[in-house]
Amino acid sequence: MIGRLVASSRPLSWINTAFPFAAAYVIATGRIDVALVVGTVFFLVPYNLAMYGINDVFDYPSDLRNPRKGGVEGALLAPELHRPTLVASAVVCAPFVIALVVLGSWPSWIVLAVSLAAVVAYSAPPLRTKERPFLDSMTSSTHFVSPAVYGLVLAGATWTPQLVALLAAFFLWGMASHAFGAVQDVVPDREGGIASIATVLGAARTTRLAIGLWIGAGALMLLTGWPGVVAAVLAVPYVIAAWPYRSVSDADSGRANGGWRWFLGINYACGFVVTMLCIAYALTR
Repeated sequence: MIGRLVASSRPLSWINTAFPFAAAYVIATGRIDVALVVGTVFFLVPYNLAMYGINDVFDYPSDLRNPRKGGVEGALLAPELHRPTLVASAVVCAPFVIALVVLGSWPSWIVLAVSLAAVVAYSAPPLRTKERPFLDSMTSSTHFVSPAVYGLVLAGATWTPQLVALLAAFFLWGMASHAFGAVQDVVPDREGGIASIATVLGAARTTRLAIGLWIGAGALMLLTGWPGVVAAVLAVPYVIAAWPYRSVSDADSGRANGGWRWFLGINYACGFVVTMLCIAYALTR
């Protein structure tokens, strides 16, 4: 049971939500404190268990048709595990949410509420934005950008045009990532009756949209000043990974999984570069 829950939380993706929060908070405050530790642990495991666990429960019909499921790219939860997964997600998150409410103030409460609402709304009815094309990519991006916004608000950061440009770039990156990830699932999603940005636009046009969004994210990073401007080049490996699939047919869209596997590795490499840039920024303040 515990093993299935861990698999459902996508351990490979834990860092994608914990790091944005921690980096934002530390850069804004310059300190390590209780709020940092509690928030980082929350966005590392409980948040991901809720986000992906809820998704695995409500996506079960389509996951049965998806050859990617059952491994590192997503658990295939048997029906008898659905209720325990939902209960575990709520129980594991609750103490962290309570602690963060106590440690924060009303602006941070609002951001945290939006973040958690997006986690539930993406997969669970009645909203289930996963099946609302374009809104699906926007909600998914919120999953990753909101921890950073929460960290900044919790830290009482000063909002500047450069900071807004950075978060906008992050949001476009998140939309591109979701859209490209949806390409490989066009066939199983259609067979499962699930609408997505990729089932509506088609595999090729969705891939091209993702490429455009990544380029847009890189362009926005040029507005962030030093050393953020250096990160503009990080859009390039994502574009390279998706480029071979810019004309892929819907029937052959499963091939895009090759680019998606490169995407997972690129995230870690680019994450390392971003970490170095954050350290450089902190040292020059």
